Amino acid sequence: MNQMEKAALLRALHVPGEPLVLPNVWDAASAQVVESAGFPVIATGSAAIARVLGYSDGEGTPVAEMMAAIKRIAASVGVPVTADVERGYGLAPADLAERLSEAGAVGCNIEDTDSAAGAMVDPAEQAGFIAALRAADADLVINARVDSFLHGSPTPEEQLADAVERGRLYRDAGADCVYPIFVSDRDAIGTLVKELGGPVNVLFRPGVAGIAELAALGVARVSYGHGLHAAAQEFTTRMVAAIRAGESPYPPPQD
Repeated sequence: MNQMEKAALLRALHVPGEPLVLPNVWDAASAQVVESAGFPVIATGSAAIARVLGYSDGEGTPVAEMMAAIKRIAASVGVPVTADVERGYGLAPADLAERLSEAGAVGCNIEDTDSAAGAMVDPAEQAGFIAALRAADADLVINARVDSFLHGSPTPEEQLADAVERGRLYRDAGADCVYPIFVSDRDAIGTLVKELGGPVNVLFRPGVAGIAELAALGVARVSYGHGLHAAAQEFTTRMVAAIRAGESPYPPPQD
């Protein structure tokens, strides 16, 4: 597939009720594992890549290094790649679109938190950024992350209302999918699916409904974020501790 065909496939896989499941990856090796398991799309995770490269999450990774990592991942697989690029690392929308294309990514996550300020940006400003990104690349599959449940209002009701307002603005600006990260309440997820009128992405984590229930709620995309890399790090930590203690890090052989 060429880039246009990959983008079309990625967009077509966002089906409410039949969610695109994305175990987020952090390097070429993890991407190849996900592809070999039969997943039709590879999604990168910015937090995991940042940690692998020795940087902090929250746009601590230099943009050149993040794009190089995305490029290595995209070159290692044959399926479409969508990249988590936080809020764009200070790049103008047209520059961001160009850098993503050069890296081989056909989709991206773009969030509405200013990491330097530690607060969400004005929704109209974010909608303008998304509109400019869409204008720069008509094929790019834009997943607009909404941080209302992370940095937003103090009550669940206000968080939900803000997520709906922002999600609608971002959809109108050209986003293909809306990603209200950290939403977990089933009723809230159902309301977002209904009110946004388009594909909704949910982060899978402890306390969130299972894939089948999310599908029944009409979710179109399920991401695992930093979860897989965190689990891999935890497993490595246990193995190293066993080695340090003079024990075997491997399970005993089965009879």
